[in-house]
Amino acid sequence: MTVVAGLTIGAAVIGGLVLMYLLQMNSVRRTIDGQLRTYVTQISQSGQSGTWQNPLAPSALDPNAQAQVIAADGRVLAATRNLLGLPAVYTLPSGSGTPVRQKAADGVVPSEVRVVGVRTTVDGRPVTIITDTPSGLLSEVNEGFAHQLLFGVPAILGLAAGTVWLIVGRALRPVERIRRAVTDITSADLSQRVPEPGTVDEIGKLATTMNDMLARLDESGQRQRRFVADASHELRSPLAAIRTTLEVGLAHPDRAPWPKIAERAAEQTQRLEELIQQLLLLAKADDRQLAAQQRPVDLAGLFVEIRTTTPAAAAHGVHIDLKVARGVVIVGDPTHLERMLRNIVDNAVRYARTTVTVTATTGADTVHIGVDDDGPGIPAEDRERVFGRFVRLDDSRERGTGNSGLGLAIAREIVLAHDGRIAITSSPAAGTRVTIVLPQPAASGDDIP
Repeated sequence: MTVVAGLTIGAAVIGGLVLMYLLQMNSVRRTIDGQLRTYVTQISQSGQSGTWQNPLAPSALDPNAQAQVIAADGRVLAATRNLLGLPAVYTLPSGSGTPVRQKAADGVVPSEVRVVGVRTTVDGRPVTIITDTPSGLLSEVNEGFAHQLLFGVPAILGLAAGTVWLIVGRALRPVERIRRAVTDITSADLSQRVPEPGTVDEIGKLATTMNDMLARLDESGQRQRRFVADASHELRSPLAAIRTTLEVGLAHPDRAPWPKIAERAAEQTQRLEELIQQLLLLAKADDRQLAAQQRPVDLAGLFVEIRTTTPAAAAHGVHIDLKVARGVVIVGDPTHLERMLRNIVDNAVRYARTTVTVTATTGADTVHIGVDDDGPGIPAEDRERVFGRFVRLDDSRERGTGNSGLGLAIAREIVLAHDGRIAITSSPAAGTRVTIVLPQPAASGDDIP
């Protein structure tokens, strides 16, 4: 950055000096030419009487200027003192405004001069007045410019490079601290944070963003570790039950009730299979694969099928009351939407005393689904927590029913995958109400396959 900044500043300085040089040289040339033209006017006025002063009077502005008055036939009518007796040292060709140097000028007129030639009429006679002066001022400007390039530019570049080095080093010092901090952070400990410089600039925003990212990674890592630990525990429970049952039977093979042992092993195997399916479903949720298929789904028909295939309702003596009008449609993955609604209904049946009420209404661009039960309800402080994975509010009773604590977690993942939202509130029946809001599809009930 210092090299780039130094080169940029150097180019800017040199460019500025060149521009200043060109402007100054142009100004000096205009000034000299203006003085020579004034001298031409002075000479022209002095010859209005018909006779020329010889030698001509010196210039009132430039004592080094010299001049010749040349007749139309090339004769020199008058000249300044140092050009007396010489033929024309410059001539002005016809149709041109630039004087041409003649051989007579060699050894008399310096090689570097500014020359101005003007055709005019004095006392009725056409004459050409040539004036010239040494261009010493231009040489001084050139020398000054060369001096600035040789001494000024390196000094400016050195000062600029040093300043840029200090400023860039100071500006990037927080970045170096951040780099060292990030080097020490590993996946084993994501609780560390990078130092924030406390400034409202790009580096401060970078540090804040990195700390936010580390916080998310830390939270994700903790959640993943908890999930793995809980999943390991849940998988171990049915396996341990199966192993214990079989070991008891093998210890007393002659007296063991093998049909009962096989039945218990089959129950635990079914529980294990269900848990594995739920874990795979959550893995799909993490990979954003829960809404891969998009098809219209009739809510009324879906809830009728869920009520028909919910044996827990009859076992608990709970009635499922459906208040879903025909034609209420949602769009999404039919399998996962059915899993989501079945999990919510099963959860409501598990805690209801007598009745679970299911309603579905349509809004301007949304579908509202409500599942109410008349059970004991969920405390307000736990209504968000129950959507967590492996969360059970009544641990002992839930383990007895074989529930893994993943039903509501899966339901929320499916709702979010379909751009909806889900919440738990109190039910008018003094129990729990689960409210689901999903986008209203453009399709009508006639589009249902």
